[in-house]
Amino acid sequence: MWIGELSRLTGVSTRLLRYYEDQGLLHPERDGNDYRRYRPESVERVGRIRELLAAGLPTDTIRDFLPCAENGPEPSGCTRYTDMLDSHRTRLARDIAELQRRHEALTAYTDALRPSD
Repeated sequence: MWIGELSRLTGVSTRLLRYYEDQGLLHPERDGNDYRRYRPESVERVGRIRELLAAGLPTDTIRDFLPCAENGPEPSGCTRYTDMLDSHRTRLARDIAELQRRHEALTAYTDALRPSD
C-alpha cells in the first residue's frame, strides 16, 4: 500500500509516517519510482508505535523494544527489557506523585481564597 493509504487506515499523517521511517520504526519497501510501499502488517505496527509513544516511551527505546512488543507478552530474548520498562514506570510514578502534590497545593490556595459561608 502507498503512504497515503497507510495514513488513512491509521489516522497518522504522512509526515509523521515519514518521521517514523527516519527514526527506524517503519521500514517500507521502495518501488522502481522510489515510492514507499508498505506491507499490510504496517497498519498494526503503526498502532503499536502509537501505543508505546502514548505510554511515554521515546522513539529510540521504541525502536529497540518494538520487535518484542510485536511478538507477544513473553517473547524469548525480550526479558532484558523488563528493567527498562520498570525504570519508565518508576519515573512515571514519580511524575504522578509530583503532579498530585501540585494539585493539592493549588487546591489549598483555591480553598483559602473562597469566602466561607
